[in-house]
Amino acid sequence: MSDWLISHEGTQTGLYLSMTFALAAAVLHAIFGALQKGRHDPWLSRAGIDIFAFLMSAPVALFVVPWPEPHMWPIFAGVYVIHLVYKILQGLTYERGAYTVVYPVVRGTGPLFAVIGAIIFFGESFNLWQWAGVGVLLAGIYGLALYNLRKITVNRDTLVPALGFAVATGAMVAVYTTYDAYGIRSTADPFTFLAWFFMIDAFTMPIVFARRMARMAPADRANLLKRGFIGALVAFASFGGIMLATRLGPVGQAAVLRETSTVFAALIGWLMLGESTGPRRVALMGMIAAGAIIVQLAA
Repeated sequence: MSDWLISHEGTQTGLYLSMTFALAAAVLHAIFGALQKGRHDPWLSRAGIDIFAFLMSAPVALFVVPWPEPHMWPIFAGVYVIHLVYKILQGLTYERGAYTVVYPVVRGTGPLFAVIGAIIFFGESFNLWQWAGVGVLLAGIYGLALYNLRKITVNRDTLVPALGFAVATGAMVAVYTTYDAYGIRSTADPFTFLAWFFMIDAFTMPIVFARRMARMAPADRANLLKRGFIGALVAFASFGGIMLATRLGPVGQAAVLRETSTVFAALIGWLMLGESTGPRRVALMGMIAAGAIIVQLAA
């Protein structure tokens, strides 16, 4: 599998695979965010997800994929720090703000800085039409957040700090997107990076919140662990998908396409979390999708 994927780097097939992985990551990341934001405390939800992410990735990292080359250990150290900061900011965001308000802000901040990072660190370039597509996408995302902000009635007193944390989380999305792209391109086998990434990334939250999980009612803890198992599977596909996308194709284009996750998040907020929708929100979601399409077609 690794050899087959690597053989398509820099080819038209590789570009198609990259875009497919990025779009799949968009759908799955919206589901992942809803799982963390759902009925449980977002910190406990993340800890539940990470328990299974560690348990499932550790055997693969230790016994299945090739071990990382020596130069990868400092890279993994950077991965650990960056994703830990991202998780903390994400938890602070979700515990203060409504999902359909803060999620678009997080995802809207990420692609702009990710595109800039791709230009600086990977020598990529966007033409005028692609920048226009980014502008349409960002206008739709932030318009959706503002519309939701006007309509929301729950936790309004904490929305201002929630939005601040959402912007900071979005900045960290751009940082980890760029850094992870560098990491997965630095090793011979991309699945080595993915397996070790999930194992290294997943052990902190379960340790920090072990006592809080132990104090939960058995039924609540069982429900949390069930959601954690599902969330870990979604995380493997979502984060793994976007990393493979950035190995096979341009980082900037993959980052933009992934942010169509905001459209899927709005649908999930409506269908799963009982949050309202309407024609204006549908129009704004259409702008997000249109912006992503423009970026791809103008490449």
